[in-house]
Amino acid sequence: MREVAIVAFAQTRHTLTDTGLSEPELLLPVLDEVRERTGLRRFGFTCSGSCDYLAGAPFSFVSALDALGAWPPISESHVEMDAAWALYEAWVRLQHGDVDTALVYGFGKSTLGDLRSIATLQLDPYYLAPLGLDQLSLAGLQAAALGAPQAELDEIVRRSRTDGLANPHAPDLPLEGDAPPVTDGAAAVVLAAGEAAGELCARPAYLTGLAHRIEPHYLGMRDLARSASAADAARAAGVGKGHVDVAELHACFAHEELILRRALDLPPETVVNPSGGPLAANPVMATGLIRLGEAARRIHDGDATRVVGHAAGGPCLQHNLVAVMEAGHG
Repeated sequence: MREVAIVAFAQTRHTLTDTGLSEPELLLPVLDEVRERTGLRRFGFTCSGSCDYLAGAPFSFVSALDALGAWPPISESHVEMDAAWALYEAWVRLQHGDVDTALVYGFGKSTLGDLRSIATLQLDPYYLAPLGLDQLSLAGLQAAALGAPQAELDEIVRRSRTDGLANPHAPDLPLEGDAPPVTDGAAAVVLAAGEAAGELCARPAYLTGLAHRIEPHYLGMRDLARSASAADAARAAGVGKGHVDVAELHACFAHEELILRRALDLPPETVVNPSGGPLAANPVMATGLIRLGEAARRIHDGDATRVVGHAAGGPCLQHNLVAVMEAGHG
């Protein structure tokens, strides 16, 4: 396997309202930032993650390519889900050995529509969607199944929102609340393989483990109080093979953090979501990629040597991706 590292990460200042920017206009500053940090103008592969339902238009990701420029031609792909899975595709592409760099980006303008109605469309159209389940009612079912004390859940929200106030990319939010904010935003990372990683970044975040697992779609077929797929992905990625300084978890609700901490078997000393996490900013389709980028940034800045980034998709933590990153593997 080729050694692959995250060598650059950038994100927007996430907003609670539509600022009038088109998706290319939203993306262009973060793409320019990662280009400036790496000195690269062209990449061996480009992959993005987004959802047409947010924009309300088919193939909306195609128009976003305007931010990349029409020339020279690029090798490009797209996933209709969080851009963390675009990063996984880019990692696989780099294993082929014929290219050394990849640009990954994700974006979402959740404020354009009713996010609760849009989220319902991810459900099975025959049995689940007609019930009118959305991300809040589903979260309520899972929180009830877990049965954690309300005081413990409130403390997670307060800690996350407090950390978010120190994050220049997150909007200012009250310290109380049960749900993630509806936010617009974008993020981008650059992956580099082999010697290119050390050439492009003084302290690359090497991906020493990367795995994703999925569970049945139907809620009645799994134990909502635990996440078997997150635990399986964590074992496959090797989370437990060493200490974990920082873990950025795609926990949109407080109870999800408790479930994920247990699934990943994180020790008490691991700092969880120092960025504030999704409870501080939740630009759908970029939130998971931001978790990986925020974790990698701790290595770039010299604040950590081994970190975990996590992304989730589907109802009640159905699909989980876990990445372990370390310094000094080049």
